[in-house]
Amino acid sequence: MSKLAQDIILKPVITEESMSGTANKKYTFKVAKDANKIEIAQAVEQLFNVKVAKVNTISVKGKLRRYGRFEGLTASSKKAVVTLTEDSKAIEFFEGMM
Repeated sequence: MSKLAQDIILKPVITEESMSGTANKKYTFKVAKDANKIEIAQAVEQLFNVKVAKVNTISVKGKLRRYGRFEGLTASSKKAVVTLTEDSKAIEFFEGMM
């Protein structure tokens, strides 16, 4: 059973550093923890109608947080930095953010 593109790409990461990468056609997304680079590239191509040159993934560990005398970990996650090919157009969603 193959996963849907919407189940792989969860949401965009909107930070100052990730938005500076959009000038070089690098876009950052929060992705499913069990997704691999090939699945991420296919999902981005399917959702945004672009061509992906490469995908870099980062596994983010949960951070220790305290609430009064209770402590626990925030949820761990996975991020993907997707680089588009030179001839592909920019992703419109990110263009409105700048």
